[in-house]
Amino acid sequence: MTRDTAIDQGANANQSSQHAEPQGLLQKTRRRLSFGIAVALSLFVLVEVNFSLLTPLKELSLFVTAGLVLCFLQVPIHPGWKDVRWLQIVDAVLAALAVGCCGYLIVQGAELGQRAAVYTAADQWVGAIGLVLVIEAARRAVGWSLPILAFIFIIYAHQSVSQTLPEWLFPHRGQDWEALIGQTYLRTEGVFGTAVGVMFRYVFLFVLFGAFLQASGATGYIIGLAVRLFGKRAGGPAKVSVIASGLMGSLSGSAVANAATTGTFTIPLMRSIGFKPHIAAGVEAAASSGGALVPPVMGAGAYMMLEIINRDPAVTYLEICQAAFIPACLYYLSIFMLVHFYARKIDVESDRASARLAETHSDEPSSTAAAVELAPAPAAALLSLEGLAFFGSLGGLMGFLLVGFSPFRAVTYALAIVIGVVLINPATPVNRRERYLALVVWALLTLLAWYIAPAVSQWGDALVWSIAGLLLAGLFSPSWWGLLSNSFRTTAQGGLPLIVAAACVGIVIGLVSRTGVGTGVPQAIIPLAGNNLFLGLVAIMFCSLVLGMGLPSAVSYLLLATIIGPVFADPSLGVPILAAHLFIFYFGMMAMVTPPVALAAYATASIAHASVMQSGIAAFRFSLVGFTLPFMFVYRPALCLMGNDGGSPLAMDVVIAVLAAVIGVVALSSAMAGFLFHRLGIVSRILLYVAASCALFPDQFGIVGDRIQLFDVIGAALLLSVGIWNWKHPPRDIGSPVSHAT
Repeated sequence: MTRDTAIDQGANANQSSQHAEPQGLLQKTRRRLSFGIAVALSLFVLVEVNFSLLTPLKELSLFVTAGLVLCFLQVPIHPGWKDVRWLQIVDAVLAALAVGCCGYLIVQGAELGQRAAVYTAADQWVGAIGLVLVIEAARRAVGWSLPILAFIFIIYAHQSVSQTLPEWLFPHRGQDWEALIGQTYLRTEGVFGTAVGVMFRYVFLFVLFGAFLQASGATGYIIGLAVRLFGKRAGGPAKVSVIASGLMGSLSGSAVANAATTGTFTIPLMRSIGFKPHIAAGVEAAASSGGALVPPVMGAGAYMMLEIINRDPAVTYLEICQAAFIPACLYYLSIFMLVHFYARKIDVESDRASARLAETHSDEPSSTAAAVELAPAPAAALLSLEGLAFFGSLGGLMGFLLVGFSPFRAVTYALAIVIGVVLINPATPVNRRERYLALVVWALLTLLAWYIAPAVSQWGDALVWSIAGLLLAGLFSPSWWGLLSNSFRTTAQGGLPLIVAAACVGIVIGLVSRTGVGTGVPQAIIPLAGNNLFLGLVAIMFCSLVLGMGLPSAVSYLLLATIIGPVFADPSLGVPILAAHLFIFYFGMMAMVTPPVALAAYATASIAHASVMQSGIAAFRFSLVGFTLPFMFVYRPALCLMGNDGGSPLAMDVVIAVLAAVIGVVALSSAMAGFLFHRLGIVSRILLYVAASCALFPDQFGIVGDRIQLFDVIGAALLLSVGIWNWKHPPRDIGSPVSHAT
């Protein structure tokens, strides 16, 4: 190497070092600021929802500000440009603008309300910039679908377009830019309206609760418990995925987060027993997406329904849990059976392959994947403190709700149970002295809050303040830093897309009432549904799938309930309002596994190293029963434990409805897997598809009053006939190649 070359390389290295130093400082500052905001946001929501110390506009402005700033600091404008320094500076500027725009509302909120929609130039500039920031943050956090929808609604609502629309697009008077900005940003009907309010009061606390529940070891306990129950059975790892994802998804409500949490464990295990990569990804995506359908939490969906459903008498939490129970069981039964049949088929095909290999190379050891012995998976102890954290907090949550506590106070007390278990659990990665010291500090903080904290009138109020104080104090302890910092970061990661997506949905919701959509869509669908309810439900299904694409489950339901929910308010349809909201809630969830925008499948495909589109199609097929169940419980409200008039059902109606659904689920699962007792031929599979269609078909003909339906009997007879034939006549072509049908 020449001297000049060495000098040049040394200079280049020096320049790189000088460039890396400020780059590293910028990254470190962003991380520290993001973490500080995550902690402040979590503790602020914990205290504010329980005591309402600020006005609604101020508390929601702070909530949205934190979400926007976190988004601009953590999510780059494009993943491939995350290390471009000047774009990082742009992100910092956008974060500062978000603080300024939302801060303007905090300062000017009272005066804005007194101006009677006559806004100054400063108001309009702040509102316009704020709208752009909300839309851009939503694009970064949840993709293009929601920002495009918001932009379409803004153009649709403007007076230059609104009066020239064709009749089928519901023309209206429209608004000028000043009125649009005021409606969507400067008042509590748009960005800071119902959508963000529900996220703030209900959903975010469950994200915080789920993060600490995960830190308590409950996730590992659930997976271990599922391993104990199903690990040694056919398709054990896949069945573990189904059960674990259902239980954890009920609490998290996020299909993507659920898939990422349980999928990292279950997908490799599924692949190890012969599941193809895209099949393993599809199973996990379908199971994770259904978690929000499982009571008692339903990903906070149960509490949103309490807030949104307008019925006299008011719907109760217990009614929602009862209505959701049987459909959720049927959904997971369908995935469970499909996994079982598919795994049994793999086992049979592996045995045949081994037999053929043994015949050809009888003196050589088998080398098939089926011959590989898997190390036994860890089994959870049935009685453990991790199990107490999960079932104790879940049972406590239900108990607090049933005795009359508000949802946010109930989940706060459930969080206290989780924290208490963490403090007494020897498995917590903190020494005994630190855990006991934390218990003493918690007791002292509760006593101190009783005397000096604001808005304290009972010991439960003091407990809320002491929880916030304990979590904050723990961050200053090196022993507790790791557990608490991971929990707060997990909360921020889960809450960020919910906040910015809800803010963007608020734009749409704020304009629905000001345009022809709020009344036009119901007026268009109600006559169709009145003439043929099935066609009306199909139209609502497609609207729900399109509007729910790419949205978090909670945000999707809010949007659908606003635009489509009024359709079911018409009494002429004869659909109980709770069953109607479950209908749109289901299809909002199914959007997570509906290609081409199947976000849950995208997450699992990356873990399985599989094709995104193949994984999406597999997830769609595994969750296919989820597309039929809503039609079933609209036509058969007994599946939701309610009568046709919304009251209590007859026990026999419930039994018959469940039996018909189980027949359809088993027939469909077997037909899709191509296996029942033995491998199925093409004729048998077609007959099973017909049996499933008959049992799941909602509009039927009664042969014994309205209870025993003709199509149910046909479906049961076909399933029984195919089952007997398949049991008594197994396929004899053992040595022939076998096709993989699933």
